[in-house]
Amino acid sequence: MYLIGLTGGIAAGKSTVADYWQTLGGFQIDADQLAREAVEPGSAAAAKIAEEFGADAITADGSINRPKLAEIVFADPTAREKLEAIIHPEVRRLMLDRMSKLPADTMVIYNVPLLVEAASDLEFDTVVTVEAPVEKQIERMVKHRGMTSEAAQARIAAQATPAERANRADFIINSNQDLELMLRDARLLWGKLETLAAQKDS
Repeated sequence: MYLIGLTGGIAAGKSTVADYWQTLGGFQIDADQLAREAVEPGSAAAAKIAEEFGADAITADGSINRPKLAEIVFADPTAREKLEAIIHPEVRRLMLDRMSKLPADTMVIYNVPLLVEAASDLEFDTVVTVEAPVEKQIERMVKHRGMTSEAAQARIAAQATPAERANRADFIINSNQDLELMLRDARLLWGKLETLAAQKDS
């Protein structure tokens, strides 16, 4: 198995790359999706969140009140750390469970926004980060996610810096270019990763 850690700043384009690599034969596991599964109504993580952040953090049907929780944690680094301490272990458990069910020759794309922040101890064969200028990230979040500029800036500030991600990464994909050019770069890098995976298996 060849495990690729794919990260990047919010709205930088990592999911576009992950989806494209999946069409080339990779198997994508999305950390955000795992995080949603981890806090489903009735889960132990949801109960811990209610205990830590109060009843307002949970809706009437038992699901997480995401807007309220985001309002709390993106204004308070300590609160964010507490939330991550609840969710990250569950996400890791779900990730390992997914991997255990895959064929041995699978190239796994772990799409994980907080790879650096979570100090992941997963044994990645390669780490790739997708990067865009901050102003481009803000523009995309305002345009496509309906966020205010201030909210977008708060989300970016809560993540690792581009330099911190680059220091952890083996490869960097620049998404500050036409989509076709970015996908060309992603395709060329995928070819390199296929070669590395074949060398690992030989």
